Amino acid sequence: MARYGAQFGPDITFLGVPACDLDDESTYAGADVVVVGAPFDGGTSHRPGTRFGPQAIRMTDYLPHDGSRPSLALRTDGLQDLRVLDAGDVELPPGDIETTLGRLEAAVEKVARVGAIPVVLGGDHSIAYPDAKGVANVLGHGRVSMIHFDAHADTGDIEFGSLWGHGQPMRRLIESGALRGDRFLQMGLRGYWPGPETLDWMAAERMRSYEMTEIVHRGLEECLTEAFGIATDECDGVFLSVDIDVCDPGHAPGTGTPEPGGLTARQLLDSVRRICLELPVVGVDVVEVSPPYDHADITAALANRVVLEALSAIARRRRDERDGTTWDPARPLLDR
Repeated sequence: MARYGAQFGPDITFLGVPACDLDDESTYAGADVVVVGAPFDGGTSHRPGTRFGPQAIRMTDYLPHDGSRPSLALRTDGLQDLRVLDAGDVELPPGDIETTLGRLEAAVEKVARVGAIPVVLGGDHSIAYPDAKGVANVLGHGRVSMIHFDAHADTGDIEFGSLWGHGQPMRRLIESGALRGDRFLQMGLRGYWPGPETLDWMAAERMRSYEMTEIVHRGLEECLTEAFGIATDECDGVFLSVDIDVCDPGHAPGTGTPEPGGLTARQLLDSVRRICLELPVVGVDVVEVSPPYDHADITAALANRVVLEALSAIARRRRDERDGTTWDPARPLLDR
């Protein structure tokens, strides 16, 4: 039966998809995608509230929560054409970031080991470390590249006396060897952090960071095309990490560290679609949605659509590979 309106409580799933239990592999064996909630904001340096992000992303929609959502543009139904399950939220202890990261890494690794794509709903961006490392533990360290949408590089070293936080996960991933610095692509950086010392470290690791001035000057599509070539060189899969603050605060006000001058919602959705259509995506996370600072669910709705756009595009990519077809965005809607 269709469930209209918001869902509340511990049994909520992403738009009504079936639930599964990560402690029972039989419940998610054969899944294409497993949604995992990471309700943690213990790595936040400014405004908190992202622990409420997973629930908001799952339920912010004006259509029935019936486990179906056909894409008008792609002519696929990501929730039906793929076997999408929701494992619920991982139990993450507030105030204990190291235990949190370990538990989440184990959860993501379980999903990756059955061949499913983990889609992790954050949570602050500290969770990118266990998300991407959990996938790399299965596919091989150094074999997974990352495309990272963010206003901030998240490559800090010691912040507030700690190695762990939402400003450091990308540095920790590279230092761990799970991901290569020269296969790390960052889109949308801007503002006034980090400083020269951190930028020098990033250059030494051969990271490729597309700051907004370059994106505006060259065009987002050209930058993405260049990034795709790097991401698929000597790597078997791509992890997509989306910090919602990559968008201008006018498009995503409900976030902890808003920075003016970012992407539009349309640019982000088009980019996520293209990535999941053209690249072998092996993991996704969507982070830094802070409902207490959201207005009219603008940010939660965008994050929900980021997830849907990814699922719809993955489904379309698999259909095109199976049928030998190619999706053409220029064709009239009813001819696609």
